[in-house]
Amino acid sequence: MSRIGNAIIVIPKEVTVSEVGREILVKGVKGEVRVSLPSGLTMNIEGASLHISRKNNDKPSKSLHGYLRATLANAVHGVTNGWTKTLELSGVGYRASVSGANLVLTIGFSHPVTVTPPAGIAFAIADGKIVVSGVNRQEVGQIAAKVREIKKPEPYKVKGIKYEGEYIRKKAGKAKAVGGAPGAK
Repeated sequence: MSRIGNAIIVIPKEVTVSEVGREILVKGVKGEVRVSLPSGLTMNIEGASLHISRKNNDKPSKSLHGYLRATLANAVHGVTNGWTKTLELSGVGYRASVSGANLVLTIGFSHPVTVTPPAGIAFAIADGKIVVSGVNRQEVGQIAAKVREIKKPEPYKVKGIKYEGEYIRKKAGKAKAVGGAPGAK
């Protein structure tokens, strides 16, 4: 029995959920999200609650049941509040700026790196941190991962782009740089 799949999603007043063919359209104040409806699953709307049910009791249907419920709950949250991911720059001279909708990073390369966001994603700079925001949780996380991939934090000086609150375990350098091994000249 899927505990996540059987949980009811409460739909706020400002959100509308409709079924268009084999897609579920979730509209709200911040925008809209489309979620495809897998075969074998049905959606029932009763008043201000949304319930997902499945026809079969096989393993793939059970897996998709919980996945679809979680995805729809994320879509409802996204169109009402939105999703954000915050990235931190750590390094001397590392800077980020927003030019139009694009993110421009100066992070130690010979040239500035420009990141163009897809539709529905916005970049902002707040207190020297990069804030990626949008209505689709998966897209926000994917774009934040792509920005982090440009200059991942290295373990020796911990310079690079990291998630807010991420702990990077620092490694020791070479023994000679620290003072040499005992008995070595």
